[in-house]
Amino acid sequence: MADDTGDRAALRRGRRLGLRSGLALLGGWFGVVWKALAVPPSLTDPEPRPGERFGVTLARMAPPDIDPAGHLVSEKYDGVRAVWDGRALRTRHGQIIQAPAAFLARLPAQEPLDGELWLGRGHGRFDAVSALVRRRRPVEADWAQMVYLVFELPRGGGRFDQRVARLAEIVAQQDWPQLVAVEQRRIESREALRAWLDEVVAAGGEGLMLHRADAPFVAGRTDWLLKLKPVQEDEAVVIGHTPGEGRLSGLMGALQVRNADGTVFLIGTGFSDAQRAAPPPVGSRIVYSCRGQTRHGLPRFPSFLRIGVEP
Repeated sequence: MADDTGDRAALRRGRRLGLRSGLALLGGWFGVVWKALAVPPSLTDPEPRPGERFGVTLARMAPPDIDPAGHLVSEKYDGVRAVWDGRALRTRHGQIIQAPAAFLARLPAQEPLDGELWLGRGHGRFDAVSALVRRRRPVEADWAQMVYLVFELPRGGGRFDQRVARLAEIVAQQDWPQLVAVEQRRIESREALRAWLDEVVAAGGEGLMLHRADAPFVAGRTDWLLKLKPVQEDEAVVIGHTPGEGRLSGLMGALQVRNADGTVFLIGTGFSDAQRAAPPPVGSRIVYSCRGQTRHGLPRFPSFLRIGVEP
């Protein structure tokens, strides 16, 4: 009788253990399914942070009322970012820019530089720079007006104001009009900052950059470096398309995008009908404008501007 009681108790314990194991497996399965259905990985998995792969500093957007004290301020040039590694010009992602040999020969050997390739202010100038940079076979005459505006020493030591001084020395030693150190100003008041911003924009410029004077060199996006524009611009990666409705039936209604901070949102304005018929593909990089952020951290009134220079 005692043996029968013990057997029944062991059987009950075995059933309880089996039930618990089954529930655990079932719960895990439901968890995986729920995660897959509720949060698609393509919308949440962050891409490698821009700038970190090749070691360049990228700016965040400045609040409209930023105090410029403690910063060095420069014009924000509408060019193509270019990093000189001492031997080749590269994009901020490390891809080689096919520049003419004569242009490269005037850059300082073994002295890394970071800056913008620029053809001046005005409508269409950015597109002209972008077209030259994308060419596989550069033509020296086409680069005759190209200016390399430099503003940072990648992986340089010391404070930013110390690196600026060293940068000015390097440019002076090269003594070449197409290599220019970007002017850095100390501006002590918000009123003076706003006045210079208005002056730059009225002359066809894009905005201002504010770099902490005491900042060490850092790679990736950082609050040490801020961009100030009347209408702010940023980049995002396309992760999906939303179909249009009504007049836009059969066309794209909005792009699903993710910016460098990992924020996912929709952009539904700024497109022509031709762009809606053949929208930027998933994985491509686009540039959008916005007017600050909402209290939830989303870009306010985002609008499509153009395809980004890099894939």
